[in-house]
Amino acid sequence: MTAAPRLKLAVQYAVSARGLPSRAQFRRWVRAALQRDAAVTVRVVGHAEGRALNRNFRKKDYATNVLTFVFREEPPFEGDLALCAPVVSREARAQKRTLAAHYAHLTVHGILHLQGYDHEISADAAVMEKREIGIMAKLGYADPYRKE
Repeated sequence: MTAAPRLKLAVQYAVSARGLPSRAQFRRWVRAALQRDAAVTVRVVGHAEGRALNRNFRKKDYATNVLTFVFREEPPFEGDLALCAPVVSREARAQKRTLAAHYAHLTVHGILHLQGYDHEISADAAVMEKREIGIMAKLGYADPYRKE
């Protein structure tokens, strides 16, 4: 039996909002998606910071749900996730999902990006989505890609 990947995790809350996940929840979600050792910072941001990050690093002038910043592309992986609280909240309502389920999915999604998964090509997207669905099921959540 192989040892579980080692994780160094920091969680930062740059915004206060109703229903934000706890540090323990983020740790559980990150661990579920982690295949190798990693050092990760998860930062929950507001609209202005989310928009600035997306504009500065992706040249897209709007706030998005999750951004992954990879600093080390091989184990032990290093990187940051930025989750934009107002966008995550709005999407959860629109998708009729619980806020926790949506945060869990976006955290898993971001951690997979940190480990080299991508969804730009449909074949890669299928691999990534299958992995996400499996991880979410192990965490006790429904398929995040299922349409209501």
